[in-house]
Amino acid sequence: MKKTVSEIQVLVPEARVGYIHGQMTESQLEGVLYDFVRGEYDVLVTTSIIETGVDIPNVNTLFVEDADRMGLSQLYQIRGRIGRSNRVAYAYFMYQQNKVLTEISEKRLAAIRDFTELGSGFKIAMRDLSIRGAGNLLGKQQHGFIDSVGYDLYSQMLADAVAQKQGQKVTEKTDSEIELGVEAYLPSEYIEDQRQKIEIYKEIRKAENEDQLTETQGDLIDRFGDYPIQVENLLIIGKIKLFSDLALLEKN
Repeated sequence: MKKTVSEIQVLVPEARVGYIHGQMTESQLEGVLYDFVRGEYDVLVTTSIIETGVDIPNVNTLFVEDADRMGLSQLYQIRGRIGRSNRVAYAYFMYQQNKVLTEISEKRLAAIRDFTELGSGFKIAMRDLSIRGAGNLLGKQQHGFIDSVGYDLYSQMLADAVAQKQGQKVTEKTDSEIELGVEAYLPSEYIEDQRQKIEIYKEIRKAENEDQLTETQGDLIDRFGDYPIQVENLLIIGKIKLFSDLALLEKN
């Protein structure tokens, strides 16, 4: 850690460099981070501890050493520390020169390079499961085949398996396909923020009963006001799909 700090100071003598790591006390960590946020430091050198939810909007450049040794979800969390404002951000994931990467390391770095758009967390999770395997639920030991069933189905199968293990009743249902010639979506004129759109789509998709859909409908009105016909159609289709799944229908 201190060696890296010294190297940066040699390369950029005018840079003010701070550092944090997991062996520091809470007050020490807080003090350095607070100074960095206030602009007392130009560069912050840190271990992977930085992945645990630190929000520093003014940071726009990230360098990760030995990125090939980290897990995909860890890389994704670390990358999320930058680009948290309206400033363009850059992330560089590096590994030792001339080092021969393993197949898994290459796949992880390729995934973190490819998935950069909003909402990539879902795709990263699916790719991570594909690389590592989904475990005994879908295959032998850690060599499951998540690609063959999809992340949604895998998650549902896992939830059902846990519920059965806990002695809970699992409701049998299908994943029906609804085809209607209507516009059903969340218009940007109604909800501008893409993250909020994704969360609401997920709420409608994951609703397990009519009460949950009604609650989502109320939240929409409370947060965004009266909704247009496209949103009304979306909620109606969500209700149709809910009942179709419980009725074990495959296509409507």
